[in-house]
Amino acid sequence: MRPNWPRVLLVLAVVPVVCGLVWGALALWSGATKTPQPLDDQCKAGANGASVTVTLEQAHNAAIISAVGLRRGLPARAVTIALTTAYQESGIRNLDYGHADSIGLFQQRPSKGWGTIKQIMDPYYSSGKFYDALLGVKNWRTDDINDVAQKVQRSAHPDAYRKHVSKAQALAAALTGVQPGGLTCKAGSPAKADAAGLTALMRKALAGEVKVTRTEKGLIVQGSTQQRAWAAAAFAVAYSDAYGVARVTLGGADWALDTSSLAPWTGNGTGSIVTVSFGT
Repeated sequence: MRPNWPRVLLVLAVVPVVCGLVWGALALWSGATKTPQPLDDQCKAGANGASVTVTLEQAHNAAIISAVGLRRGLPARAVTIALTTAYQESGIRNLDYGHADSIGLFQQRPSKGWGTIKQIMDPYYSSGKFYDALLGVKNWRTDDINDVAQKVQRSAHPDAYRKHVSKAQALAAALTGVQPGGLTCKAGSPAKADAAGLTALMRKALAGEVKVTRTEKGLIVQGSTQQRAWAAAAFAVAYSDAYGVARVTLGGADWALDTSSLAPWTGNGTGSIVTVSFGT
């Protein structure tokens, strides 16, 4: 029997496409569900008896998402909704791939008017666009978080956000300063001290919410409120590995980077001044 060459060629053309789609879906799923192992570099957020562990990459991205919300004057609930969405859509990773033309932290699509590829791959821009859409959702402050996220994203899986809500709440509470001392991180090989780099980053991310001053020993960060000071402290902890942060203090509260364990905050901190010290 002679082979049906048109059919054979069609199958050969379709199989790689299907495999690519399956691989992409698995990659997104694995990133959204991956939890760091005990020996991995990681961060841990805790609030109200709940806790969540994230990779350093996730912590960096979550800190930016939170900071963009804070500088717009939005409450922790808005940040929780944003983080819930980012958990489901990308595993809080700034992906340059996804379903169809979806990309970025929130898997926003250029073809649907979210912005250009370059814009969406900028976490500040993509977070801002998410919050723009969130504010257009009626009753976002009170309605079910899963349902609000779905109204923003219009996903084919409308209940998929729900499983991430408790994790997002713990992470948002720590990063917004609602939970003082709620974030700790560990990094086996932190970067060399870069006070100038962290100064620039904090000024950009938390513009209007903090005043960052460099000193011979490190940074002094003045928060507009005590909660904003705790948010700044959490931000410094989240990026401790990337900028060589060795210690963060707020009033009587103190945190020091440990290369092998998740060191807790010690003491009780009040006030609105954060001190950031660097390693060598």
